[in-house]
Amino acid sequence: MAANASTQAGSKRWTYFHSALQHAIQRSAHKWTYEDFAECFSLWCDEQPENAATIFNLVSSRLESSITDNCEELFKKYNVKENLDNLHGVVTAARARRQVGYMGNDIWREDLQPRAAVRARTVPLLEKERDRLRAELSQLTEENSELQSQMRHNVEAKEEADANAAKLLDILDQAFYKWSQLPLDDVQSWTLQTAESAGSKA
Repeated sequence: MAANASTQAGSKRWTYFHSALQHAIQRSAHKWTYEDFAECFSLWCDEQPENAATIFNLVSSRLESSITDNCEELFKKYNVKENLDNLHGVVTAARARRQVGYMGNDIWREDLQPRAAVRARTVPLLEKERDRLRAELSQLTEENSELQSQMRHNVEAKEEADANAAKLLDILDQAFYKWSQLPLDDVQSWTLQTAESAGSKA
């Protein structure tokens, strides 16, 4: 199998299980021999034996890889490694108690109702999950408030920039209007007279 999280060090029970599964996958993927393959594609194997052998090896490798990937997805989905490690811990603890001659009563009692036993196991887990979700919700609420505040700030800054731009445009419009109202012919005539007067004095 490819190196991944499931191949990390774990309990002996997990190690034995993983090794046995790996061996089973390899045997299953290569159980179909090249002779079986050649019987199905005899003509092609006779005409192109090298290509046929290559394709056979690729199919076997692909089959092994596909089975491995599917197993890894199941391991992650059902927490197989963690559950086997927990089982190994329980079995190991029970064997240790037996070796020291433990004669105490088990937690289970004949008068214990299944629902009560299930509640005793599940309620603490549900409460823990509830607390985790509350903490996550609180964090998301705080982040959402910060985003809203930042958004309001950005909107206000944009509105202020738009107002300043509008003021500048109004000033430009007024300046253009006043400039268009000037008697340009008189200005040009006055400019020429001023230039001639300055030239004659020089």
